[in-house]
Amino acid sequence: MKIVPLTDSPSLKRSIDQGTTEQRRKVQEILENVKTRGDEAVAEYTEKFDAVRPKDVRVTEKELMEAEEAVPEETREVIREAISNVRDFHERQRQETWITTKQDGTILGQKITPLEAAGVYVPGGRAAYPSSIIMNVVPAQTAGVERIVMVSPPQKDGTLENIVLYTAKELGVKEIYKAGGAQAVAALAYGTETIVPVDKITGPGNIFVALAKQLVYGTVDIDMIAGPSEVVVLADETGNPEFIAADLLSQAEHDPMSSSVLVTTSRELAEKTAAEIEKQLETLPKKEIAGASVRDYGAVYTAETMEEAVRAVNELAPEHLEIHTEKPWDLVGEIRHAGAIFLGENSSEPVGDYFAGPNHVLPTNGTARFSSPLNVEDFTKKSSIISYSEQALQENGRKIAAFARLENLEAHARAVEIRLEKGESNGKTSGR
Repeated sequence: MKIVPLTDSPSLKRSIDQGTTEQRRKVQEILENVKTRGDEAVAEYTEKFDAVRPKDVRVTEKELMEAEEAVPEETREVIREAISNVRDFHERQRQETWITTKQDGTILGQKITPLEAAGVYVPGGRAAYPSSIIMNVVPAQTAGVERIVMVSPPQKDGTLENIVLYTAKELGVKEIYKAGGAQAVAALAYGTETIVPVDKITGPGNIFVALAKQLVYGTVDIDMIAGPSEVVVLADETGNPEFIAADLLSQAEHDPMSSSVLVTTSRELAEKTAAEIEKQLETLPKKEIAGASVRDYGAVYTAETMEEAVRAVNELAPEHLEIHTEKPWDLVGEIRHAGAIFLGENSSEPVGDYFAGPNHVLPTNGTARFSSPLNVEDFTKKSSIISYSEQALQENGRKIAAFARLENLEAHARAVEIRLEKGESNGKTSGR
C-alpha cells in the first residue's frame, strides 16, 4: 500500500465510473421492455441473466416457513437482536406532525405522512445480505409505510437464500419476488400484472441496478446512487496498526473498486500499517479482491499536523470514517463530511454494518458533503398547513399583493385583493 505525504497530493477525490453509454442503452431497453410487456419481460430477463425461470415468481408462505426451519436458532437469535438494535435507533428518528397558532388567528403547521409503498432491492448472486434487508426495511416500517415489497435475484434452482427469506419473515415482509437486476427495478417502478408499483426504491446493487434506479427516478423516488464502499481511518501515533489494517481490509474485500485510506500524523504508524496490510492479506479468503482494492484505490496519507489530516478527511467526505486517536471525541466537531463516524479502536466499521443500530446505507464517492444515511425521514413526506384568519388577511393582504406585483403576477395580487375588498364592503377594516 503506497504511503504518500498529503503535501504531494493536490486532490484526494477519485472519479467513479457511472456506467458506459452502452450499459445505459441496455438498461433503458430493459426498462422500456418491462414497462410495455410486464411479467413476461421480467421472466425473460431473469432467465437470460440468472439462468433460471422461477415457476412462482412470488415467494410463498410455505417457502418462508421452510426457510425459517432451515436457519439455525443461534443465527436466528443474532438476526433478531440486530433487528431490535436497528429498530430502537430508528424509532428515535421519528418526526411528528406539528401545529402552531398566532394571536391573529393564523394556523400553520407541517403534516408528516408515510409513503404508501416502498420497494427494497436485495442483492443476490455470490452472497446473501440479510443486513441489507434490515437496514432498508426497518426505517420504512418505523416511518409507517404499509406496503413493503422486496425483490432479489433467484439462485440457479429458482429459490432465494434461506437466510434472506428468514430475515424478511422475521421483519414481517410478505410480498417478496424472485427477480433482480434492472428488470426488477423496472417492475417496482412501473408495475406489472403481478407487481403493483411502489413510491420509492431503496437498496444496493450492481452497475445495472444503479443505472436503472437513476433512470426511473422521477417516476419513483430512490435512496441514492451508491458507489463502491469506502473507509477512511484518521489516526495519530496511538493507533494500533493491526486493528487499522484489519479495518481497511474489511472494506477492501467488498469490491476491487472499494477504497481504503489511512490518514495519519505518524510516519511510523503509516509504515507499520502498510506492512500489516500485506501480512493480513496473505490469509484473507478474498485476497484477490482486497489486494486489487488496496493496490488501485487504497492509500496511506501522512500529515504534518492533525489539522491538515482533518482537512484531508473532510475533502474525502468518506462513507465510513474511523477515528483512532488518543482523544477521538475531541475531533468530532471538526468533522463536517462523513456518512458514519466510528470513535475509538473498539468501534470497528463492521459494528455499524451489522449490529449497533445506525443505518449502514450511507452516501459514497464524496456525496456525504450533501447527503445523509438512509433514515426514517426518507420514507415520509411533508405537507405544509396554512390557515389564515380574516384578521390576518386584512392585516397582510396589501403586502402580499404588492409582493405578487414585484414578480409581475397580477392574478396573484387580485386573488388576495378581491377578498380584501369583500371584507371592506362588509364593514371590516384592516387591523380589526
